[in-house]
Amino acid sequence: MTAPAALCRTFSRPCPGAHQKTIGADKNYDTKGFVAEMRRIGVTPHVAQNTSRPGGSAIDGRTTRHEGYAKSINARRGIEKVFGWIKQWGGLRQFKLRGTGKVSAVFSLHVIAYNLIRLGNLLKPAMAAA
Repeated sequence: MTAPAALCRTFSRPCPGAHQKTIGADKNYDTKGFVAEMRRIGVTPHVAQNTSRPGGSAIDGRTTRHEGYAKSINARRGIEKVFGWIKQWGGLRQFKLRGTGKVSAVFSLHVIAYNLIRLGNLLKPAMAAA
């Protein structure tokens, strides 16, 4: 078992209940071993497909045909967009401060800035129509 599979196995184990368990991951986790291990322990892998890899993606139609898979991928896209903006425009590719408290405060300020910019863009059409 690979290290990522072992880590995901640890995270997915404490989820009680009869509901279907899923785990999201990026393209690097689109491997036959990881996908097989997640399915073996009863967790559906919502992994971004790596179609450029030789042999194709390990995620097949059993996963991609469901509406939940598309929702999961779109949610990941929205989350990654925030981190991309913070790295590209917020200047946080590398932190200049040390310590959990300081880094947390600076990161929180950048997330607030992103949300304010996003809020302004969301309100533009409403302001133009008024």
